[in-house]
Amino acid sequence: MANKSSLRRDVGVIALTMTGIGSIIGSGWLFGAAKAARLAGPDAIWAWVIGAVVILVIALAYAELGAMFPEAGGMVRFGLYTHGSLVGSFAAWAAWISVVSVIPVEAFASVQYMASWPWDWAQPWAGNLYQNGELTAPGMVIGAALVMVYFLLNFWSVKLFARTNTAITTFKLVVPALTAVSLIASGFHHENFSVGTHGGAHVGNLAAVLTAVATSGIVFSFNGFQSPVNLAGESKNPGRDVPIAIIGSILICAVIYVLLQTAFLGSVPPALLAKAGWSGLDFSSPYAQLALAVNLNWLALLLYADAFVSPSGTGSAYTASSSRMLFGMEKNGILPKVFGNVHPVWGIPRPAMWLNLVVAFGFFFWFKGWNTGAGVTSVACIISYLMGPVSVAVLRDIAPAQPRPLKLPALKWIACVAFTLATLALYWAQWPLTGEVILVMVCVLPLWLYYEAKGGWQDFDRQMKGAWWLVLYLPSVAALSWAGSTEFGGKGYIPFGWDLAVVAVVGAGFFLWGVKSGWKTLHLEAATAETFH
Repeated sequence: MANKSSLRRDVGVIALTMTGIGSIIGSGWLFGAAKAARLAGPDAIWAWVIGAVVILVIALAYAELGAMFPEAGGMVRFGLYTHGSLVGSFAAWAAWISVVSVIPVEAFASVQYMASWPWDWAQPWAGNLYQNGELTAPGMVIGAALVMVYFLLNFWSVKLFARTNTAITTFKLVVPALTAVSLIASGFHHENFSVGTHGGAHVGNLAAVLTAVATSGIVFSFNGFQSPVNLAGESKNPGRDVPIAIIGSILICAVIYVLLQTAFLGSVPPALLAKAGWSGLDFSSPYAQLALAVNLNWLALLLYADAFVSPSGTGSAYTASSSRMLFGMEKNGILPKVFGNVHPVWGIPRPAMWLNLVVAFGFFFWFKGWNTGAGVTSVACIISYLMGPVSVAVLRDIAPAQPRPLKLPALKWIACVAFTLATLALYWAQWPLTGEVILVMVCVLPLWLYYEAKGGWQDFDRQMKGAWWLVLYLPSVAALSWAGSTEFGGKGYIPFGWDLAVVAVVGAGFFLWGVKSGWKTLHLEAATAETFH
């Protein structure tokens, strides 16, 4: 029979770091380099560097938070502590959606690569990545089966997940590194770096680079840094383990991603760029097809295998992480109590896992392919990052005595930069995608109102006072995206260059408002008391 016992603390720093790496290295490396090259040409390398810097700055805020409050599903708790139920609900749902939606995307990636196997029975599973990018009916069946595999790998115990994840992640580290080195050694074409996105001589395009950061799978790829935060409640020494796992996994993966992008750009046969430049590439399984093009048949076979292993490892890690987030959301009081039940033998929140499975299948049949799924999930990820920088800055003022195993210098400056960068990345995603995903996130309001009514509208005025900054932030960013430069899909009312400055200033302004709106909630007092106890 299920109970409310705490999740088991038996995950060490290596397992936690490997979980972070395993969550980061998934389908993004299989497709991201090709998609970024189509958008930004040789400057795609800078897109990965910028993406790594943006995520690392944001992750620093979560590293301090995760060490302060080592809880299962920590990403969904911080907003509640500092701004009350409405902000907490929005932040929790945004974080959870950004994670649970990744699960079907990883399944799509595996099927997309398997469809390029040299067997007639596999090839009809998927369409071209850069056309509709949707799986066919047989491909959807295979993808659905993979989602079930991710579920079952996590269903019995934390230790089973940790063991399988460590083995899978080791493989996932070796294959991308070997791919990059092998492609470079097979013949590196320096002249490729002078070819433009649409052919001719390469000319730098900052807007294309920034759009690549937000939509080509780069932010999506780094989103796995959330997993160590959400599994902090199962760490042996969270004050040490969580910051090491978050920062270490990002830095390790950033090196691998930049190396892979460099290898991709340099190893594409120049003849493939002769007609339409980088935008003319139509790989549906980029690295495997590239390996075949340069006669590395053994590497293509290895990539076919890894196309199942890498996304499956990430899908499994996100299945574990998202169930802990629902566990945390039940503690927030925005889900029925059944989702806080933990199996007494296996230490797993099984009811939360079942809900995740249902929702993952919902996204699966909505996206129908990697391209759509990665684009939507990337924007959802960016929105989910907004709360951490604000909460960590507020906590310096309202909870100065709270133990901080990691205490960042110049924290408020770092937090302001992190929030501003997240706002810019949201803008880079381009209209109308930015507005569409923001609209999806706003749908949480009816559920929040239901639970507020159920609770008798307690302290409703205080909840709203802590939330007005976020309530107005979302439509403001959507309006800026609509009115912004044509380079980012807007109407052109704000010229390119000026739009970036305006968005940055608006982001910094809302950050300051958000920090001033923070207050010491009853949930924070309870968490603080538990820490000292």
